[in-house]
Amino acid sequence: MRLTHFSAAALAAIACTSMVMFATPKPPAGGGTVTGKVTYTGTPAKMKPIDMSKEPTCAKQHATPVMTQNVTTGPGNTLQWVVVYISAGDQGSTAPSQAVKYEQKGCEYLPHVLPLQVSQQLQIFNDDQTSHNIHPLAKVNPEWNKSQPAGSPPIDTKYEKAEFIPVKCNIHPWMHGYFVVLNTSHYSVTGEDGSFSLTGLPPGKYTLRIDGEEAGTFTEAQLGAGVNLADLKTFSEGDLHLAAMETLAAKSEGLSNTDRMQLDFALGKAYSDVKDYDRSFKHLLTGN
Repeated sequence: MRLTHFSAAALAAIACTSMVMFATPKPPAGGGTVTGKVTYTGTPAKMKPIDMSKEPTCAKQHATPVMTQNVTTGPGNTLQWVVVYISAGDQGSTAPSQAVKYEQKGCEYLPHVLPLQVSQQLQIFNDDQTSHNIHPLAKVNPEWNKSQPAGSPPIDTKYEKAEFIPVKCNIHPWMHGYFVVLNTSHYSVTGEDGSFSLTGLPPGKYTLRIDGEEAGTFTEAQLGAGVNLADLKTFSEGDLHLAAMETLAAKSEGLSNTDRMQLDFALGKAYSDVKDYDRSFKHLLTGN
């Protein structure tokens, strides 16, 4: 996937070999709206049923077994839980005063992927009759884990830096989710039909980015995003996109020579930004 600059009033379709996203502009009336659909081409990984037998109070809340959600597809290979957002060109906005809500119910995290803005209040609830220990695995923001017994008040927190944060429960190992902390108010998470909508965009040029959970599944999207993003920003230590490009480089057997070259040059630039000149030179040498 190659990141594409677009006008809020005139957007072209975007596509890649592993994920396809069709985006359609609507006439700006109080701001432009971009809608689209994300689909998967190929054979997605099969999700597995989760065994909750060790926690009967949760198991009885589900008439059928809950499935893992690493890659959730719908009719026509539509993709759910993909985050679509403006990564460049947005003027930014103040965090909403309204808190976002994250629930632990039936030993699941609801929703599976929760977007929120930097500095926006986050409230985490335990609606189950058992204790949970919520553990967001932040790298850029402070990492923490807290026990939350049944009937306890919500945990109130917020994050001050943009980051994709995996979330797990230290008591129930099958519980996984994501906090997506963003610097923009223009974002959307695809539904069961793969659809998304970004509203209120003033006329201008923007960079649209899409991110999914499985790195191996979204190889092309991550490659294009990483390579193009390298030209748009100055990287810093612990940067999520630098880590994503390194993950892709470690699994690069399926990349074309051109893609691998572009990835090495992007990594060379990124490591130069963080003053790791040895790694920067190594990638630039490989790219040449």
